[in-house]
Amino acid sequence: MHPIFIEIGSLSIRWYGIMAALGFLAAVLLVSYNRKIAGMNRDQATTLVFIGVFAGIIGARIAYIIQFWDSYKNNLMEVFRIDRGGLVFYGGFFLAMLCIILYCRKNKFDMWRVLDIVAPALAMGHMFGRIGCFLNGCCFGKPTECFLGVVYPPGSPPDHMHHGLPVHPVQLYEASANLILFGLMFYLVRNTKRGIATASYLIAYGMLRFMDEFFRGDHIDSIAGYFTRAQAIGIILIPVGIVLLIYFIRYDKKNN
Repeated sequence: MHPIFIEIGSLSIRWYGIMAALGFLAAVLLVSYNRKIAGMNRDQATTLVFIGVFAGIIGARIAYIIQFWDSYKNNLMEVFRIDRGGLVFYGGFFLAMLCIILYCRKNKFDMWRVLDIVAPALAMGHMFGRIGCFLNGCCFGKPTECFLGVVYPPGSPPDHMHHGLPVHPVQLYEASANLILFGLMFYLVRNTKRGIATASYLIAYGMLRFMDEFFRGDHIDSIAGYFTRAQAIGIILIPVGIVLLIYFIRYDKKNN
């Protein structure tokens, strides 16, 4: 855990922010690289990423604040300190998708082709984000005796919750899986029909997040005592992705 990148007087630049910036840069480069697949020019591709990232941060922060409102209701200024972490991926995912869809409708882009080129960028950006979580000490795992277990420093949130026990580096598990997911999405968006990369992302990430949550140790919330909120959303994404995949493979008549 190394949350601070550099300190200059009273100014602290945190690794979480650095990783978020790297994720944004990677997303811009990837969407720009694949922009012609969606019939976009460079300015439109950059605007798309700005909209997606901005909406994603707002949605992810809102979802986190709602989930942990008791920690913020007496100190509202902390709501704006996203440099310290505190984002819920699905909150950002859904708001970003909504804004991207509206952007596509306004500019008459093929929504599915645009979402296709967003998929590998999203996976790569998420990878950087999870590395930032690891360095920041948030989104940590459950205690483990596995040789991969890591011990966080005294006073950190993982230490406070799990009393100095080694925990799964679950952030790095997900970062590694997102790197693999990026490679798959990058291949699909350049070698398959429209919609297939998007549908495959929904299936793959839904499965990834469902399994990943079994190793998470930073929350105790559950639905009906079985699944976390993230797992419940993952369970919904998987069949949605499967239906879309079948449609685009078998019934979609538009050109590749």
